[in-house]
Amino acid sequence: MTIRLNPYLHFSGDARAALEFYRSVLGGTLEVMTFGDMGGGGPEYPDDGVMHAFLRSDAGLELMASDGADPDTRGGKVSCSISGDDPETLGRYFRGLAEGGTVDVPFEKQMWGDTFGQVTDRFGVRWLVNASATTP
Repeated sequence: MTIRLNPYLHFSGDARAALEFYRSVLGGTLEVMTFGDMGGGGPEYPDDGVMHAFLRSDAGLELMASDGADPDTRGGKVSCSISGDDPETLGRYFRGLAEGGTVDVPFEKQMWGDTFGQVTDRFGVRWLVNASATTP
């Protein structure tokens, strides 16, 4: 049996741009289904709005998103965390996510021994990136 927990982000009309940005940083394959693909979103959602998007990176990261969130909750109370033991790859992800965003905590060695950083990306989503310390 396999069970996964996947972050699902909600945007106010810029889900496609956000997921294309995340794909440029994380790599992988992006699948997008629009409201128009499903017969139209009616007066509330434009036909080209994202009803559901799914990004799967070559490293196995998975992220989902859609349009339709209240603009006051953009970014919400959710953070995305990426962790592992490859500081070079994780540092590349961190720098990519920081483009056009705000570095809240620089990606550097922390007192607990890991390399960690926090960034709020250009879409208002907070990312925590942690590279585990390796033992000599």
